[in-house]
Amino acid sequence: MMRCAVKAGGAHVVIGERRSPSSSSPGSIGSRRSVVRMSEGPGGFCCGGVRSRAADLAGVEMGRPSAGAAGLFRSPRYGRVRATASADPEDIPSDKLQAKSSGSVLPYVGVACLGAILFGYHLGVVNGALEYLSKDLGIAENAVLQGWVVSTTLAGATVGSFTGGTLADKLGRTRTFILDAIPLAVGAFLSATAQDVRTMIIGRLLAGIGIGISSALVPLYISEISPTEIRGALGSINQLFICIGILAALVAGLPLAQNPAWWRTMFGISVVPSILLALGMAVSPESPRWLFQQGKIPQAEAAIKKLYGKEKVTEVMYDLKASGQGSNEPDASWFDLFSKRYWKVVSVGAALFLFQQLAGINAVVYYSTSVFRSAGIASDVAASALVGAANVFGTMIASSLMDKQGRKSLLITSFSGMAASMLLLSLSFTWKALAPYSGTLAVVGTVLYVLSFALGAGPVPALLLPEIFASRIRAKAVALSLGMHWVSNFFIGLYFLSVVNKFGISTVYLGFASVCALAVLYIAGNVVETKGRSLEEIERELSPASKVDASNAFLVSDE
Repeated sequence: MMRCAVKAGGAHVVIGERRSPSSSSPGSIGSRRSVVRMSEGPGGFCCGGVRSRAADLAGVEMGRPSAGAAGLFRSPRYGRVRATASADPEDIPSDKLQAKSSGSVLPYVGVACLGAILFGYHLGVVNGALEYLSKDLGIAENAVLQGWVVSTTLAGATVGSFTGGTLADKLGRTRTFILDAIPLAVGAFLSATAQDVRTMIIGRLLAGIGIGISSALVPLYISEISPTEIRGALGSINQLFICIGILAALVAGLPLAQNPAWWRTMFGISVVPSILLALGMAVSPESPRWLFQQGKIPQAEAAIKKLYGKEKVTEVMYDLKASGQGSNEPDASWFDLFSKRYWKVVSVGAALFLFQQLAGINAVVYYSTSVFRSAGIASDVAASALVGAANVFGTMIASSLMDKQGRKSLLITSFSGMAASMLLLSLSFTWKALAPYSGTLAVVGTVLYVLSFALGAGPVPALLLPEIFASRIRAKAVALSLGMHWVSNFFIGLYFLSVVNKFGISTVYLGFASVCALAVLYIAGNVVETKGRSLEEIERELSPASKVDASNAFLVSDE
């Protein structure tokens, strides 16, 4: 027999016993190499467990967690069984051995999605109310001030998205949600009670800051608390609830024709979910990953127990340790996002949101009313409802496919469908041979475009970003990417009509089709698949530092 000891990083590690061929007894496994995995915990390095067939045959389970603060963590991914006379022992996935988790993340995902509903509602509420509030506030003839009422929300969202990342890192996810409810509620109240355009603009600015924070925080929180096997489905719910918020704003505007003062109620309604968001987050568990990153180990274990059940505590804590979270690295600064270590993955996140906006979704929605009128559908409500229904339906399909088909394949399918739809829209306006069917084709192209968008380009970026970013930079990197989203959204809204007037809508649609085609090529070459993998596994693959940590394994040979 042989017993080896290795010192690494100040820790004394014992590598388990091995048998050589000469010393093997009948029925035992011959010479093999033992692997020791090192992981860093709050008490320094600890042994992740020695994997040896000889130990298995002896019925020895190595690397069992001990009671001390620097106790050993056995990987929960594998259960161990003893050999029988006819079979060798095998590594069996622990999810086959463990009981069903007694925890549930669904109520907390639902609370977070109140932020997504408010996101969609505040974006959509002004569309139906603008005409009526402009008359009441005396700006019916002032297009510039009307533009400010609309665009200040986007400006506020840009500020909020950048601010949200810093707050989430400093205060935690749940406390940032609670803080976020303040500008959401106050902004809604000021908008509902405004007696002049200045108060309205301030209210819209505050609401914009609130939805900007939510846009970064909701997908971040959902991604960090969701179990790996359903993270895709739960993450896509964010986009679904944004769509529901937009539809809710549309429905809320129905009484306007009979009651022009109803616009105040439309804005005031959103105070209620803002308060519910704060109350719900006050009793929701903090992200275990954030708690572990802060060195709050007991609180992290308590959050894991509340989210997944006590039987999952060891498993999740092992993954957090193995990913290098909770290390002595300081929190990332904004400048770290542009370092060689992180820039590539950060640029992918920013690019996805740029492609999302430059692909023309806002243009299609803006022109949908005109397109539907050309096909004989004169009702603005009917046109908006059809587009909204296509968006919700597509997002529901995406939610069911996210953990089956994968994020990358849905993105490629989505942008491919958007490119084809944009080409159809462009041809319907210019190809004379299609003139008799132009209205119908334009409607079909619009619905197919929105449906394709909802299948991937809409929900996937917000889900994928928290997955591909390392825990150290996750909140700030998501905030930066969402900031790019809001900045591009603002400038597209500012210059879109000027570009259409200069080049024509058909040419603009053709340009959008080209952007979608470029997006397909970019995604195929740069986006990694994250389906079915824990955040820690993804981080270890993409982060150079994590790869170095993972390489702290020693192979002991016979020499």
